[in-house]
Amino acid sequence: MNAPAASRSPHTATVIGGGPAGLMAAEVLARAGVAVTVYDRMSSLGRKFLLAGRGGLNLTHSEDLALLLTRYGDCDPRLRGAIEAFPPQALRAWSDSLGQPTFVGSSGRVFPTSLKTSPLLRTWLLRLGNLGVSVRLRHRWEGWDAEGNLCFTAGDKELSIKPDIAVLALGGASWPRLGSDARWAEILRAQGIAVTPLRPANCGFIAPWSEVLRRFEGQPLKRIALAFAGRSARGEAIVTRDGLEGGAVYALSSPIRDAIERDGQATIAIDLLPDVGAAKLAERLSSPRGKQSLSNYLRKATHLSPAALSLVREAALAQGLSLPALNAQELAGLIKSVPVRLTGVQPIASAISTAGGVSFAELDARFMLRRRPGMFVAGEMLDWEAPTGGYLLQASFATGAAAARGALAWLAGNKS
Repeated sequence: MNAPAASRSPHTATVIGGGPAGLMAAEVLARAGVAVTVYDRMSSLGRKFLLAGRGGLNLTHSEDLALLLTRYGDCDPRLRGAIEAFPPQALRAWSDSLGQPTFVGSSGRVFPTSLKTSPLLRTWLLRLGNLGVSVRLRHRWEGWDAEGNLCFTAGDKELSIKPDIAVLALGGASWPRLGSDARWAEILRAQGIAVTPLRPANCGFIAPWSEVLRRFEGQPLKRIALAFAGRSARGEAIVTRDGLEGGAVYALSSPIRDAIERDGQATIAIDLLPDVGAAKLAERLSSPRGKQSLSNYLRKATHLSPAALSLVREAALAQGLSLPALNAQELAGLIKSVPVRLTGVQPIASAISTAGGVSFAELDARFMLRRRPGMFVAGEMLDWEAPTGGYLLQASFATGAAAARGALAWLAGNKS
Protein backbone atom coordinates (compact mmCIF):
# COMPACT_ATOMS: atom_id res chain seq x y z
CA MET A 1 0.00 0.00 0.00
CA ASN A 2 2.97 2.35 0.29
CA ALA A 3 4.38 1.97 -3.24
CA PRO A 4 4.01 4.97 -5.54
CA ALA A 5 1.37 4.89 -8.27
CA ALA A 6 2.37 3.20 -11.50
CA SER A 7 2.66 5.17 -14.71
CA ARG A 8 -0.72 6.02 -16.18
CA SER A 9 -2.41 3.38 -18.29
CA PRO A 10 -5.16 4.04 -20.84
CA HIS A 11 -7.61 2.10 -18.71
CA THR A 12 -10.54 3.72 -16.88
CA ALA A 13 -12.42 2.53 -13.81
CA THR A 14 -15.65 3.62 -12.17
CA VAL A 15 -16.15 2.92 -8.48
CA ILE A 16 -19.76 3.30 -7.35
CA GLY A 17 -19.94 3.95 -3.62
CA GLY A 18 -17.62 6.04 -1.46
CA GLY A 19 -17.40 3.94 1.69
CA PRO A 20 -14.41 1.89 2.93
CA ALA A 21 -14.80 -0.87 0.30
CA GLY A 22 -15.17 1.52 -2.60
CA LEU A 23 -12.38 3.83 -1.54
CA MET A 24 -10.01 0.91 -0.94
CA ALA A 25 -10.81 -0.41 -4.42
CA ALA A 26 -10.15 3.07 -5.83
CA GLU A 27 -6.75 3.23 -4.09
CA VAL A 28 -5.61 -0.18 -5.34
CA LEU A 29 -6.70 0.63 -8.89
CA ALA A 30 -5.16 4.11 -8.88
CA ARG A 31 -1.84 2.76 -7.61
CA ALA A 32 -1.82 0.46 -10.63
CA GLY A 33 -2.11 3.49 -12.90
CA VAL A 34 -5.81 3.16 -13.76
CA ALA A 35 -7.78 6.40 -14.14
CA VAL A 36 -10.40 6.09 -11.38
CA THR A 37 -13.60 8.05 -10.79
CA VAL A 38 -15.65 7.48 -7.63
CA TYR A 39 -19.39 8.15 -7.82
CA ASP A 40 -21.54 8.59 -4.71
CA ARG A 41 -25.12 9.75 -4.31
CA MET A 42 -24.39 11.74 -1.14
CA SER A 43 -22.84 15.21 -0.87
CA SER A 44 -19.67 13.84 0.74
CA LEU A 45 -17.83 10.53 0.95
CA GLY A 46 -17.64 8.09 3.85
CA ARG A 47 -20.86 9.09 5.63
CA LYS A 48 -21.45 5.70 7.25
CA PHE A 49 -17.72 5.26 7.87
CA LEU A 50 -17.82 8.46 9.92
CA LEU A 51 -20.78 7.13 11.89
CA ALA A 52 -18.84 3.94 12.65
CA GLY A 53 -16.26 6.04 14.47
CA ARG A 54 -18.75 7.98 16.54
CA GLY A 55 -17.90 5.97 19.67
CA GLY A 56 -14.29 5.21 18.68
CA LEU A 57 -13.28 3.83 15.30
CA ASN A 58 -12.88 0.05 15.67
CA LEU A 59 -10.92 -0.80 12.51
CA THR A 60 -10.28 -4.48 13.06
CA HIS A 61 -9.44 -7.07 15.73
CA SER A 62 -6.09 -8.31 17.00
CA GLU A 63 -6.99 -11.97 17.53
CA ASP A 64 -5.29 -14.77 15.63
CA LEU A 65 -6.33 -14.83 11.98
CA ALA A 66 -7.70 -18.38 12.21
CA LEU A 67 -9.99 -17.34 15.07
CA LEU A 68 -10.92 -14.09 13.36
CA LEU A 69 -12.09 -15.96 10.26
CA THR A 70 -14.54 -17.98 12.36
CA ARG A 71 -16.40 -14.75 13.17
CA TYR A 72 -17.76 -14.78 9.62
CA GLY A 73 -19.52 -18.10 10.14
CA ASP A 74 -19.68 -20.54 7.25
CA CYS A 75 -18.35 -17.91 4.86
CA ASP A 76 -17.61 -18.28 1.18
CA PRO A 77 -13.98 -19.19 0.36
CA ARG A 78 -13.67 -15.96 -1.61
CA LEU A 79 -14.41 -13.87 1.47
CA ARG A 80 -11.95 -15.93 3.46
CA GLY A 81 -9.30 -15.51 0.77
CA ALA A 82 -9.85 -11.74 0.62
CA ILE A 83 -9.27 -11.39 4.36
CA GLU A 84 -6.24 -13.68 4.26
CA ALA A 85 -4.80 -11.51 1.49
CA PHE A 86 -5.50 -8.30 3.40
CA PRO A 87 -5.47 -9.34 7.08
CA PRO A 88 -5.66 -7.13 10.17
CA GLN A 89 -1.89 -6.56 10.12
CA ALA A 90 -2.15 -5.14 6.60
CA LEU A 91 -5.06 -2.91 7.58
CA ARG A 92 -3.13 -1.60 10.57
CA ALA A 93 -0.07 -0.92 8.39
CA TRP A 94 -2.28 0.93 5.93
CA SER A 95 -3.72 3.09 8.71
CA ASP A 96 -0.21 3.79 9.96
CA SER A 97 0.80 4.88 6.45
CA LEU A 98 -1.90 7.54 6.66
CA GLY A 99 -0.38 8.91 9.86
CA GLN A 100 -2.94 7.12 12.01
CA PRO A 101 -1.10 4.51 14.12
CA THR A 102 -3.26 1.97 15.90
CA PHE A 103 -3.40 0.36 19.32
CA VAL A 104 -5.04 -2.74 20.75
CA GLY A 105 -7.70 -2.10 23.37
CA SER A 106 -8.35 -4.27 26.41
CA SER A 107 -10.97 -6.24 24.45
CA GLY A 108 -8.53 -7.01 21.64
CA ARG A 109 -10.18 -4.53 19.31
CA VAL A 110 -7.94 -2.30 17.23
CA PHE A 111 -8.38 1.48 17.13
CA PRO A 112 -6.45 4.40 15.64
CA THR A 113 -4.81 6.39 18.41
CA SER A 114 -7.04 9.36 17.59
CA LEU A 115 -10.08 7.10 18.09
CA LYS A 116 -11.75 9.08 15.30
CA THR A 117 -12.64 8.46 11.67
CA SER A 118 -12.33 12.04 10.44
CA PRO A 119 -8.49 12.40 10.58
CA LEU A 120 -8.01 9.09 8.78
CA LEU A 121 -10.68 9.78 6.16
CA ARG A 122 -9.39 13.30 5.53
CA THR A 123 -5.84 12.07 4.91
CA TRP A 124 -7.09 9.14 2.84
CA LEU A 125 -9.07 11.40 0.52
CA LEU A 126 -6.04 13.62 0.13
CA ARG A 127 -3.98 10.57 -0.85
CA LEU A 128 -6.59 9.47 -3.37
CA GLY A 129 -6.59 12.94 -4.88
CA ASN A 130 -2.80 12.82 -5.19
CA LEU A 131 -3.17 9.47 -6.97
CA GLY A 132 -5.42 11.13 -9.51
CA VAL A 133 -8.75 9.75 -8.29
CA SER A 134 -11.69 11.92 -9.35
CA VAL A 135 -14.90 12.18 -7.33
CA ARG A 136 -18.45 12.82 -8.53
CA LEU A 137 -20.88 13.52 -5.70
CA ARG A 138 -24.69 13.60 -5.76
CA HIS A 139 -24.69 11.01 -8.54
CA ARG A 140 -27.17 8.17 -8.13
CA TRP A 141 -26.52 4.94 -10.01
CA GLU A 142 -29.57 3.78 -11.98
CA GLY A 143 -28.20 0.63 -13.63
CA TRP A 144 -27.31 0.00 -17.28
CA ASP A 145 -28.76 1.17 -20.55
CA ALA A 146 -29.36 -1.04 -23.60
CA GLU A 147 -25.75 -0.57 -24.75
CA GLY A 148 -24.35 -1.63 -21.39
CA ASN A 149 -23.38 1.87 -20.28
CA LEU A 150 -23.56 2.77 -16.61
CA CYS A 151 -26.38 5.25 -16.03
CA PHE A 152 -26.50 7.96 -13.39
CA THR A 153 -28.81 10.78 -12.41
CA ALA A 154 -27.45 13.99 -10.90
CA GLY A 155 -30.31 16.23 -9.94
CA ASP A 156 -32.37 16.65 -13.11
CA LYS A 157 -29.50 15.53 -15.34
CA GLU A 158 -28.79 12.09 -16.73
CA LEU A 159 -25.49 10.69 -17.93
CA SER A 160 -24.09 7.40 -19.13
CA ILE A 161 -20.49 6.22 -19.16
CA LYS A 162 -18.60 3.18 -20.40
CA PRO A 163 -15.47 2.56 -18.29
CA ASP A 164 -13.20 -0.40 -18.89
CA ILE A 165 -14.00 -1.76 -15.43
CA ALA A 166 -16.35 -0.88 -12.59
CA VAL A 167 -16.63 -1.76 -8.91
CA LEU A 168 -19.96 -1.75 -7.11
CA ALA A 169 -19.57 -0.93 -3.42
CA LEU A 170 -22.94 0.53 -2.48
CA GLY A 171 -23.26 -0.90 1.03
CA GLY A 172 -26.20 -2.68 2.63
CA ALA A 173 -29.57 -1.35 3.78
CA SER A 174 -28.83 -0.06 7.29
CA TRP A 175 -28.76 3.68 7.99
CA PRO A 176 -30.17 4.57 4.56
CA ARG A 177 -30.08 8.30 5.33
CA LEU A 178 -26.28 8.02 5.12
CA GLY A 179 -26.40 6.66 1.59
CA SER A 180 -26.79 2.87 1.68
CA ASP A 181 -30.45 2.54 0.72
CA ALA A 182 -30.00 -0.78 -1.16
CA ARG A 183 -31.81 0.38 -4.32
CA TRP A 184 -29.14 -1.61 -6.12
CA ALA A 185 -30.80 -4.89 -5.06
CA GLU A 186 -33.75 -4.45 -7.45
CA ILE A 187 -31.47 -3.17 -10.21
CA LEU A 188 -29.40 -6.34 -10.01
CA ARG A 189 -32.39 -8.67 -9.65
CA ALA A 190 -33.85 -7.13 -12.82
CA GLN A 191 -30.68 -8.31 -14.57
CA GLY A 192 -31.20 -11.87 -13.33
CA ILE A 193 -28.50 -11.54 -10.65
CA ALA A 194 -29.35 -13.41 -7.45
CA VAL A 195 -29.52 -11.21 -4.36
CA THR A 196 -30.20 -12.91 -1.03
CA PRO A 197 -32.91 -10.94 0.83
CA LEU A 198 -31.41 -8.20 2.99
CA ARG A 199 -32.03 -8.57 6.72
CA PRO A 200 -30.92 -6.62 9.80
CA ALA A 201 -27.68 -7.75 11.44
CA ASN A 202 -26.08 -6.51 14.65
CA CYS A 203 -29.52 -5.25 15.53
CA GLY A 204 -31.80 -4.68 18.48
CA PHE A 205 -34.85 -6.74 19.37
CA ILE A 206 -38.39 -6.15 20.58
CA ALA A 207 -39.58 -7.38 23.98
CA PRO A 208 -43.04 -7.00 25.55
CA TRP A 209 -41.90 -4.73 28.39
CA SER A 210 -44.28 -3.49 31.06
CA GLU A 211 -44.64 0.24 31.58
CA VAL A 212 -42.43 -0.14 34.67
CA LEU A 213 -39.49 -1.47 32.71
CA ARG A 214 -40.02 1.07 29.93
CA ARG A 215 -39.14 3.77 32.44
CA PHE A 216 -35.55 2.52 32.25
CA GLU A 217 -35.26 3.33 28.55
CA GLY A 218 -31.64 4.11 27.72
CA GLN A 219 -30.25 2.49 30.87
CA PRO A 220 -27.35 0.04 30.49
CA LEU A 221 -27.08 -3.49 31.82
CA LYS A 222 -23.34 -3.62 32.40
CA ARG A 223 -20.97 -6.59 32.61
CA ILE A 224 -23.61 -9.20 31.77
CA ALA A 225 -23.58 -12.46 29.84
CA LEU A 226 -26.23 -13.45 27.31
CA ALA A 227 -26.93 -17.02 26.24
CA PHE A 228 -29.01 -18.39 23.40
CA ALA A 229 -29.03 -21.63 21.42
CA GLY A 230 -25.79 -22.90 22.93
CA ARG A 231 -23.91 -19.64 22.32
CA SER A 232 -22.99 -16.96 24.81
CA ALA A 233 -21.60 -13.44 24.78
CA ARG A 234 -20.40 -11.08 27.46
CA GLY A 235 -20.62 -7.32 27.40
CA GLU A 236 -23.29 -4.71 27.80
CA ALA A 237 -26.91 -4.29 26.74
CA ILE A 238 -29.16 -1.25 26.67
CA VAL A 239 -32.80 -1.23 27.69
CA THR A 240 -34.83 0.44 24.95
CA ARG A 241 -38.47 1.48 25.20
CA ASP A 242 -39.55 -1.72 23.51
CA GLY A 243 -36.65 -4.14 23.88
CA LEU A 244 -32.89 -4.59 24.05
CA GLU A 245 -29.86 -3.57 22.03
CA GLY A 246 -26.11 -3.24 22.64
CA GLY A 247 -22.87 -5.13 22.11
CA ALA A 248 -23.78 -8.35 23.89
CA VAL A 249 -27.09 -8.50 22.02
CA TYR A 250 -25.44 -7.81 18.66
CA ALA A 251 -23.01 -10.68 19.22
CA LEU A 252 -25.94 -13.14 19.23
CA SER A 253 -28.19 -11.25 16.83
CA SER A 254 -27.83 -13.70 13.95
CA PRO A 255 -29.22 -16.82 15.70
CA ILE A 256 -31.80 -14.74 17.62
CA ARG A 257 -33.02 -13.12 14.39
CA ASP A 258 -33.21 -16.47 12.63
CA ALA A 259 -35.21 -17.99 15.51
CA ILE A 260 -37.69 -15.12 15.57
CA GLU A 261 -38.15 -15.34 11.80
CA ARG A 262 -38.75 -19.08 12.13
CA ASP A 263 -40.74 -19.32 15.38
CA GLY A 264 -42.08 -15.83 16.00
CA GLN A 265 -40.12 -15.46 19.23
CA ALA A 266 -36.89 -16.34 21.02
CA THR A 267 -36.10 -16.50 24.72
CA ILE A 268 -32.60 -15.51 25.78
CA ALA A 269 -31.05 -15.96 29.22
CA ILE A 270 -29.21 -13.07 30.86
CA ASP A 271 -26.69 -13.67 33.62
CA LEU A 272 -26.64 -10.36 35.45
CA LEU A 273 -23.62 -11.36 37.56
CA PRO A 274 -21.43 -13.62 35.39
CA ASP A 275 -18.38 -13.10 37.61
CA VAL A 276 -20.19 -14.36 40.73
CA GLY A 277 -20.94 -18.06 41.05
CA ALA A 278 -24.46 -19.22 41.88
CA ALA A 279 -23.38 -20.68 45.23
CA LYS A 280 -21.58 -17.49 46.26
CA LEU A 281 -24.57 -15.38 45.24
CA ALA A 282 -26.96 -17.64 47.15
CA GLU A 283 -24.72 -17.23 50.21
CA ARG A 284 -25.01 -13.46 49.91
CA LEU A 285 -28.77 -13.71 49.60
CA SER A 286 -29.04 -15.96 52.65
CA SER A 287 -28.32 -13.17 55.14
CA PRO A 288 -31.37 -11.91 57.06
CA ARG A 289 -33.28 -9.11 55.36
CA GLY A 290 -34.57 -7.64 58.58
CA LYS A 291 -36.73 -4.57 58.08
CA GLN A 292 -35.21 -3.65 54.74
CA SER A 293 -37.45 -3.52 51.70
CA LEU A 294 -36.75 -6.28 49.21
CA SER A 295 -35.49 -3.68 46.73
CA ASN A 296 -32.93 -2.26 49.16
CA TYR A 297 -31.90 -5.72 50.29
CA LEU A 298 -31.28 -6.92 46.74
CA ARG A 299 -29.47 -3.74 45.78
CA LYS A 300 -27.07 -4.05 48.70
CA ALA A 301 -26.56 -7.80 48.33
CA THR A 302 -26.06 -7.84 44.56
CA HIS A 303 -25.00 -4.27 43.64
CA LEU A 304 -27.27 -4.54 40.63
CA SER A 305 -28.66 -1.42 38.98
CA PRO A 306 -32.35 -0.47 39.30
CA ALA A 307 -32.83 -1.44 35.64
CA ALA A 308 -31.34 -4.90 36.24
CA LEU A 309 -33.45 -5.47 39.33
CA SER A 310 -36.56 -4.39 37.45
CA LEU A 311 -35.68 -6.96 34.78
CA VAL A 312 -35.52 -9.65 37.49
CA ARG A 313 -38.94 -8.63 38.82
CA GLU A 314 -40.43 -8.64 35.33
CA ALA A 315 -39.06 -12.12 34.63
CA ALA A 316 -40.48 -13.41 37.92
CA LEU A 317 -43.93 -11.98 37.16
CA ALA A 318 -43.87 -13.50 33.68
CA GLN A 319 -43.33 -16.92 35.30
CA GLY A 320 -46.00 -16.35 37.93
CA LEU A 321 -43.40 -16.14 40.69
CA SER A 322 -43.30 -13.89 43.72
CA LEU A 323 -39.80 -12.59 44.50
CA PRO A 324 -40.36 -12.42 48.28
CA ALA A 325 -41.43 -16.09 48.24
CA LEU A 326 -38.21 -17.30 46.59
CA ASN A 327 -35.47 -18.80 48.73
CA ALA A 328 -31.83 -17.75 48.33
CA GLN A 329 -30.97 -20.50 45.87
CA GLU A 330 -34.02 -19.81 43.70
CA LEU A 331 -33.38 -16.08 43.70
CA ALA A 332 -29.72 -16.59 42.82
CA GLY A 333 -30.73 -18.92 40.00
CA LEU A 334 -33.08 -16.31 38.59
CA ILE A 335 -30.47 -13.56 38.71
CA LYS A 336 -27.94 -15.88 37.03
CA SER A 337 -30.37 -16.78 34.24
CA VAL A 338 -33.06 -14.17 33.66
CA PRO A 339 -35.32 -15.34 30.83
CA VAL A 340 -36.25 -12.57 28.39
CA ARG A 341 -38.72 -13.28 25.62
CA LEU A 342 -37.99 -11.42 22.39
CA THR A 343 -40.83 -11.16 19.91
CA GLY A 344 -39.48 -9.09 17.03
CA VAL A 345 -36.47 -7.62 15.27
CA GLN A 346 -35.81 -3.90 15.09
CA PRO A 347 -36.10 -2.42 11.57
CA ILE A 348 -33.21 -2.85 9.17
CA ALA A 349 -32.80 0.93 8.87
CA SER A 350 -31.65 1.12 12.50
CA ALA A 351 -29.39 -1.96 12.39
CA ILE A 352 -25.63 -1.57 12.46
CA SER A 353 -25.17 -3.80 9.43
CA THR A 354 -26.97 -6.01 6.93
CA ALA A 355 -27.12 -9.72 6.26
CA GLY A 356 -27.76 -10.97 2.75
CA GLY A 357 -26.74 -9.40 -0.53
CA VAL A 358 -25.24 -10.44 -3.85
CA SER A 359 -24.85 -14.20 -3.86
CA PHE A 360 -21.26 -15.37 -4.15
CA ALA A 361 -22.54 -17.85 -6.76
CA GLU A 362 -22.95 -14.82 -9.04
CA LEU A 363 -19.21 -14.02 -8.80
CA ASP A 364 -16.14 -15.61 -10.25
CA ALA A 365 -12.90 -15.97 -8.29
CA ARG A 366 -12.04 -12.33 -9.06
CA PHE A 367 -15.23 -10.92 -7.47
CA MET A 368 -16.59 -10.22 -10.98
CA LEU A 369 -20.26 -10.64 -11.82
CA ARG A 370 -20.50 -13.57 -14.22
CA ARG A 371 -23.41 -11.90 -16.02
CA ARG A 372 -21.60 -8.56 -16.33
CA PRO A 373 -17.96 -8.96 -17.40
CA GLY A 374 -15.83 -6.10 -16.13
CA MET A 375 -18.22 -5.38 -13.21
CA PHE A 376 -16.93 -6.27 -9.73
CA VAL A 377 -18.64 -6.25 -6.32
CA ALA A 378 -17.23 -5.48 -2.86
CA GLY A 379 -18.18 -4.69 0.71
CA GLU A 380 -21.50 -5.08 2.45
CA MET A 381 -23.32 -5.61 -0.86
CA LEU A 382 -22.04 -9.18 -0.74
CA ASP A 383 -23.86 -11.97 1.09
CA TRP A 384 -21.97 -12.20 4.38
CA GLU A 385 -22.38 -10.98 7.95
CA ALA A 386 -20.21 -10.66 11.03
CA PRO A 387 -20.52 -9.31 14.57
CA THR A 388 -19.24 -5.94 15.68
CA GLY A 389 -15.70 -5.80 16.99
CA GLY A 390 -13.81 -4.68 13.89
CA TYR A 391 -14.93 -7.61 11.73
CA LEU A 392 -17.31 -5.56 9.57
CA LEU A 393 -14.75 -2.97 8.52
CA GLN A 394 -12.04 -5.61 8.12
CA ALA A 395 -14.10 -7.49 5.55
CA SER A 396 -15.20 -4.30 3.80
CA PHE A 397 -11.62 -3.11 3.32
CA ALA A 398 -10.44 -6.61 2.34
CA THR A 399 -13.14 -7.22 -0.27
CA GLY A 400 -12.58 -3.74 -1.71
CA ALA A 401 -8.92 -4.60 -2.22
CA ALA A 402 -9.81 -8.05 -3.57
CA ALA A 403 -12.31 -6.69 -6.11
CA ALA A 404 -9.71 -4.18 -7.33
CA ARG A 405 -7.06 -6.90 -7.69
CA GLY A 406 -9.58 -8.99 -9.57
CA ALA A 407 -10.36 -6.08 -11.86
CA LEU A 408 -6.67 -5.54 -12.59
CA ALA A 409 -6.24 -9.24 -13.36
CA TRP A 410 -9.22 -9.12 -15.72
CA LEU A 411 -7.83 -6.03 -17.43
CA ALA A 412 -4.46 -7.71 -17.89
CA GLY A 413 -6.09 -10.71 -19.52
CA ASN A 414 -8.74 -8.94 -21.58
CA LYS A 415 -7.76 -5.33 -22.22
CA SER A 416 -4.04 -5.40 -22.83
